[in-house]
Amino acid sequence: MYQNKDLFDLSRTLAAPLFEGKTWPWEVLNDLQDFILKLGPTLPADKFRHIAPGIWIANDAVVAPTASLHGPLIIDEGAEVRHCAFLRGSILVGKGAVVGNSTELKNTLLFDQVQVPHYNYVGDSVLGYKAHFGAGVITSNVKGDKSLVVIKEGDNRHQTCRKKVGALVGDLGEIGCNTVLNPGTIIGRNTQVYPLCSVRGCVPANSIYKGEGKIVSKS
Repeated sequence: MYQNKDLFDLSRTLAAPLFEGKTWPWEVLNDLQDFILKLGPTLPADKFRHIAPGIWIANDAVVAPTASLHGPLIIDEGAEVRHCAFLRGSILVGKGAVVGNSTELKNTLLFDQVQVPHYNYVGDSVLGYKAHFGAGVITSNVKGDKSLVVIKEGDNRHQTCRKKVGALVGDLGEIGCNTVLNPGTIIGRNTQVYPLCSVRGCVPANSIYKGEGKIVSKS
């Protein structure tokens, strides 16, 4: 079962302190809102604007006037939020990250240089450094029967104690167009998922997911 240290380079996010004392990636989702509200007032005033209650935006970030922003929210330096993006709160957008046209985010941490650029939904998720979603990639964050999400890896089961968990995607994860990441999916570091897949459970690091559970190593 992948732990935080297996998935993420914590030097690539303002949220590194959020991971202290936490082993599993979904644990940060419980505290993300409070963390953003505490971090925001400490950001350097010469680099960030406090534009509304609970919303801080870096001076050099580019935010389309048509984007809908709801706090708590931090948009880090060099990030871009494009036309009609919908940021619903409890979101930290990392340095140089891209949130694209009509993309919706909710209770989500994007590490630096993450790209979710075209018609994506990302809820209750953590996306590691330079993770990239193709057009139309969706994180499904609630099970059909509304029961608590369980992380599955082979015969192992890990209770999250959360009704909503989307995807936990390691650094350099590459997710192909129109793929669905089912509730509680974990994608290992440097792993690629082919387009049009429905993925659940844990996909190993340094691998390629080709669909219907078929996984090959990159090595």
